[in-house]
Amino acid sequence: MLATLYSAAVAGLDGQLIRVEVDVANGLPGFTIVGLPDAALSEARERVRGAIRNSGFGYPARRIVVNLAPADVRKAGASFDLAMALGILAGDGEIAPRDATWAFLGELSLSGEVRPLPGVLPMVATLARAGHRRVVVPVANLAEAGLVPEVEAVGVGRLEEAARLLAPRSRRARDASAGPAVRIAPAAPDGEPGGVPARIARFEPVDLAEVRGQAFARWALETALAGEHNLLLIGPPGAGKTLLARTVPTLLPSLEPEEALEATIVASVAGLLAPGEGLRRERPLRAPHHTLSYAAMVGGGPGLAPGEVTLAHRGVLFLDELGEFARDVLDALRQPLEDGSVAIARAGRTVRFPARFQLLAATNPCRCGRFGDPDEACRCRPGEAERYLRRVSGPLLDRIDCFVTMPRVRPGELLGGPEPEPSAAVATRIAAARRLARERNGGRCNGALGGREIRRLAQLDEAGLGFLQRAAEERRHSARAVLRLLRVARTVADLRGHERVGRDELAAALSLREPTAGAFDEAT
Repeated sequence: MLATLYSAAVAGLDGQLIRVEVDVANGLPGFTIVGLPDAALSEARERVRGAIRNSGFGYPARRIVVNLAPADVRKAGASFDLAMALGILAGDGEIAPRDATWAFLGELSLSGEVRPLPGVLPMVATLARAGHRRVVVPVANLAEAGLVPEVEAVGVGRLEEAARLLAPRSRRARDASAGPAVRIAPAAPDGEPGGVPARIARFEPVDLAEVRGQAFARWALETALAGEHNLLLIGPPGAGKTLLARTVPTLLPSLEPEEALEATIVASVAGLLAPGEGLRRERPLRAPHHTLSYAAMVGGGPGLAPGEVTLAHRGVLFLDELGEFARDVLDALRQPLEDGSVAIARAGRTVRFPARFQLLAATNPCRCGRFGDPDEACRCRPGEAERYLRRVSGPLLDRIDCFVTMPRVRPGELLGGPEPEPSAAVATRIAAARRLARERNGGRCNGALGGREIRRLAQLDEAGLGFLQRAAEERRHSARAVLRLLRVARTVADLRGHERVGRDELAAALSLREPTAGAFDEAT
């Protein structure tokens, strides 16, 4: 008997509709999966066989063939386990398949447990577009599946619960119907599916009031976050570079609804959503170690998984000890910083991942960290400090908007003086500036504006235009650097509540393009 059910797989950040055809016929007992399955998917035979036997059903001693269509698309993952098991039970007459508007997602354990899956959100969205109105998912993925309003998400914890959703034909199936009830995706207040708060940052956030004696760096971070400008912090060990970065989660506004859905899809595909977690509202903050590989940064691997640049989409990517990263890993940032996406090609297959993130980086001025320190001499060999900083290529530096040199904090500044402004007050200004820019820029921050747009929206007067031309010629700025200077000046004006960009805003933005480390001079 032939049974047909529907499931889905993940392709990049999108879902792929899969038709699961199960033929149970007389013949030599066996279980064959066709339709370009990978090695891991071929192991589903043992999972499905064990799950059926341990769920109170009889496993048919017949010839079983499972076809995963379309046949020209390579299949990977365990999302088809539940559909294959139900197809076998339907083909053997244990249960009756539902109509074609049903779909099934879930990995099975040998005991019959339906285990959670990565990428449920884009798979359910794909099934909804294909006309499926009810999707059975692992109960742990119920909250994210419920984010798709066009479908009714049903959560199950075991195979027998899923079988109970289909009309039982045999005594064993009827006995299974006495099991626990299935769960329907609940609606949270305001009509949004519920979930647990997301912990996105790799380190504990710190209030900005903890950063003392670095007034210029604090202002630079506020400006960078207000306009989504890339920022590089340069300073000796103990200057507070990492401490300043740890304040970012307390300063960033929540994701806009469309951005939140994008970030949640990325987290779903990457398997980062906690059980029961729904829509993510916090902006992601990724802080990878400097030993990560090229594929870990941009994405790749056998399954074309998203990398750090995609996991930081709509948030911040913090690279501490920038000079310690491999040169090819840093150069891989050039495309996503410019285009807001990254393309990965493997064996004739190309996947494009979104990667619109803000880069926040920190580095020592040299390997020993004392280069330029007025109180302690650098211990590096002659020329070593310059070579250390030049490990970061000029084209990458040209894509960084703001440079800040952070000197060592004096004990008097650390222990005394007025209390610094807390994160709450600064976050309010950042949110106001972002809101003003989005209303003026058609929903985008200043850092994402193109050349023609920023020239029009800056509204420079003659004095400002002359100042910008002289500054660019004297410092030999590239065309890209000039436009980045103009974008930062537009953000400074927004923070000050000014409609036009004047000479003062340009001078303030220019101060963020002048690091004291000489090795950066040519690039900036």
